[in-house]
Amino acid sequence: MSSLTEKDRPIVQLLLNAGTCPRCILRFCSVGSQMLYRHPYKDLMKVLKEFLKNNPEKEDTVCFDVVDPPCKRIRLEHPEEGPEDLNHNGALQQNPQVNDENTAVEDSAVKVCNVCLGILQEFCEADFVKKVCQKVNSADYQFTSFVFSVSLPPQLSVRERAAWLVLKQEMRNLGLSLLKDDIVQLKEAYKWIIHPQLSEELSVPADGKSLFEVSVVFAHPETDEECHFLATACPDCFKPAKNKQSVFTRMAVIKALEKIKEEDFLKHFPCPPSSPKNLCVALEIQCNNGAVFVAGRYNKYSRNLPQTPWIIDGERKLESSVEELISEHLMTEFRADSFNFSSSGREDVDVRTLGNGRPFAIELVNPRRIHFTAEEMKGLQQTINTSSDKIQVRDLQLVTREAIGRMKEGEEEKTKTYSALIWTDKAIQKEDIAFLDDIKELKLDQKTPLRVLHRRPLAVRCRIIHTMRSEYIDEHHFRLHLKTQAGTYIKEFVHGDFGRTKPNIGSLLNRTADILELDVESVDVDWPPTLDN
Repeated sequence: MSSLTEKDRPIVQLLLNAGTCPRCILRFCSVGSQMLYRHPYKDLMKVLKEFLKNNPEKEDTVCFDVVDPPCKRIRLEHPEEGPEDLNHNGALQQNPQVNDENTAVEDSAVKVCNVCLGILQEFCEADFVKKVCQKVNSADYQFTSFVFSVSLPPQLSVRERAAWLVLKQEMRNLGLSLLKDDIVQLKEAYKWIIHPQLSEELSVPADGKSLFEVSVVFAHPETDEECHFLATACPDCFKPAKNKQSVFTRMAVIKALEKIKEEDFLKHFPCPPSSPKNLCVALEIQCNNGAVFVAGRYNKYSRNLPQTPWIIDGERKLESSVEELISEHLMTEFRADSFNFSSSGREDVDVRTLGNGRPFAIELVNPRRIHFTAEEMKGLQQTINTSSDKIQVRDLQLVTREAIGRMKEGEEEKTKTYSALIWTDKAIQKEDIAFLDDIKELKLDQKTPLRVLHRRPLAVRCRIIHTMRSEYIDEHHFRLHLKTQAGTYIKEFVHGDFGRTKPNIGSLLNRTADILELDVESVDVDWPPTLDN
């Protein structure tokens, strides 16, 4: 059975007089029972007032009909008189004074709490919960659980500090101590109250590990400037940052509160804090689903298709790309906000990718739909494949974020197989190229190619040609099959890139050589798993 004892009477008196709501009073009393905070607001206020009416000569306790372990207690004595307070409509209303322990607090008007600014009042009620759930349902997400997050105005930390300093001073007068950690955090108490209501309304459990997030952003314009004195006292804590509309972020305020001396705080801010005229406002109610990852392998059959959109100086060079041909269908089916495409290497716009294809993965950001059966994924794969003759995908499947790392693991240690159509300026015979078949583990020094120097750092990279096999075509053409270390620049190995790749086919044949066509025959990465489709 959780209860308040006679030793809690002074803290109840002090905070109630100051305009603090019942749930914040429980927080400052270190009440750790979640169920107590879920009692109706009016019932909690009534219980606290009845508690103050009890005879202090007796070791009275006020009990709530809740089975929950009691938490550590805060003990303090007589409060000082509180300031005037304002009711919910903004009208002035005299705070009832508790001049002795037998005096009851008679005023029953609901005032805006001077500590939480209404978070633990109006925003715990069923009407607000229904408003949140209406927003969630209208967004039409698939989810089986949720995590609830809340963003509070930074000035709440200032107000809580002011209330704590009053209590701390009273405790010191009694020869006792009161630590900040004794206070139940506002966010924690709010979630204790709101979680079961949201769960019931949405018919799914709250789960801290859920990928579906429901978030509420609160603000209190009336008291926005209450943090500003901290910038004078602790200027180092408030530095402009990108993507931040104000320097007075919650973390900056907390950092400043840790640095500022108590005497300086007391000079600049009323303790206990005064009561506001207005409640907080819920600026935003948003939903967000964690990213979903889709992987597969793609074949590219066009020699006029880039892997990703080809845009130079804001001008699009080609109308489509591998990335777009795949992702447009995934975006439609998953109803995502955006996507991020990655793959095991990339091919040039004029290079085909054949064989089993190139592994790829797409991160779908904030998808509304997340559940797909194997048959539905197979159908999605067929939709992609029938939409274009330039690409085909296989082994399309849902994967985890962690699994994508396997695609990049030891990428440069993997091997790739190519087929290149080569031209030579001088006539060749079959015996002129036969020696290439005998070359094994040929080491290259490749300086960053001129064609990619604008986007890659200048460096000399050591790469290995594991094997080669030549096919004679005519006096000026032959096809070369190569198995190489991943990351080898094949075009430059053929023509030499003005001597930037050594050795090269031209230097080995002692004549000018150039590449006419290049195909990727295989990418030897054992991922994603092969499917029977």
